[in-house]
Amino acid sequence: MNKEPVSRELFDDVMVPNYAPGSVVPVKGEGSRITDQEGREFVDLAGGIAVTCLGHSHPGLVGALIEQAEKLWHVSNVMTNEPALRLARTLCELTFAERVFFANSGAEANEAAFKLARRYAWEHYGPEKNEIISFTNSFHGRTLFTVAVGGQPKYLEGFEPAPKGIHHAQYNDLESVRALISKERTCAVVVEPIQGEGGVLPADPEFLKGLRQLCDENEALLVFDEVQTGVGRTGHLYAYQMYDVVPDILSSAKGLGGGFPVASMLTTAKIAASFGVGTHGSTYGGNALACAVAQRVIDTVSQPEILKGVAARSERFREGLETIGKKYGIFREVRGAGLLLGCVLADEWKGRARDVLAACLEQEVMVLVAGADVVRLAPSLIIPEADIEEGLARLEAGVKKLCK
Repeated sequence: MNKEPVSRELFDDVMVPNYAPGSVVPVKGEGSRITDQEGREFVDLAGGIAVTCLGHSHPGLVGALIEQAEKLWHVSNVMTNEPALRLARTLCELTFAERVFFANSGAEANEAAFKLARRYAWEHYGPEKNEIISFTNSFHGRTLFTVAVGGQPKYLEGFEPAPKGIHHAQYNDLESVRALISKERTCAVVVEPIQGEGGVLPADPEFLKGLRQLCDENEALLVFDEVQTGVGRTGHLYAYQMYDVVPDILSSAKGLGGGFPVASMLTTAKIAASFGVGTHGSTYGGNALACAVAQRVIDTVSQPEILKGVAARSERFREGLETIGKKYGIFREVRGAGLLLGCVLADEWKGRARDVLAACLEQEVMVLVAGADVVRLAPSLIIPEADIEEGLARLEAGVKKLCK
């Protein structure tokens, strides 16, 4: 095994340059703290982009992984396995779902959701009913299909021609959807309950209720992309439960594995029937290791005290961020839900979200951006109070330095 020392510079020599990682190379994580190669300890308010929902090296997740690793890692999908069956049963018990498909990432879960929506319409209404309505500024993944459904043209540039039959309405504007939807052509409306990459922008409750009604009236499926909002992130196991609007299909990933790659698509038995044998698949989807870890994640996050704790932590973060925003005139508002929070930069700070991120990193606190004008936080759902206070203090120190 090659154990020669490695550094950030090696990235440029051996990796495809689709990322531009910073100088920090993490080597160890525990709870809401990350240690880098230089021994610096960072407070993690980024959560691997809403992934490490129970922090780093959570003993329950480590235990579940070790226990399953000593039994069975992988079998082909010619057969099933016990962890996948248990996890699917749990997800069905805790949500609207009656059937589950497992994959490895949010993009794969969304790809399955979009394919299923088209297949269902093809079987029940005919081939002309194939159009999908999505929203500007949405993000659904990086496969060609999901990036086409996403509402950010920059991610599609250079990869055309894109799949056809996709239209984009304005988020939180029901009339823009009404102008596009058609009983004869629309098979699905796809929406994020909170636009994550698009700026941590929550949907208006009446907007989602209106989408449900429009889909029902036009015999179209309502698809919720809960890749970022799912698994307790909003203080509910899934955000649709917060809005009291039930979708027909839901995608889940990121926090589902707490850092282990796993994703799922949830739907009803009637709709799932359109994915007959051979219509879709995933070699690694539903592998025993991933499902064993995800089972422990769901069992933990779904506990009432954990979800209640998200709300309490969210309130403290909001208080601290709003105080910083007013003190330095940097944040116009703090929006989002639970522990998916977006600090919208004031007009004079527009376009400088990455500057804030860099300044915070210098103060050894990790945050995210959501576009050029929003600083995003997505910490562990169980981040200790002391780490919240320390993280806010370091964030303020970064902002203060920027203001000099």
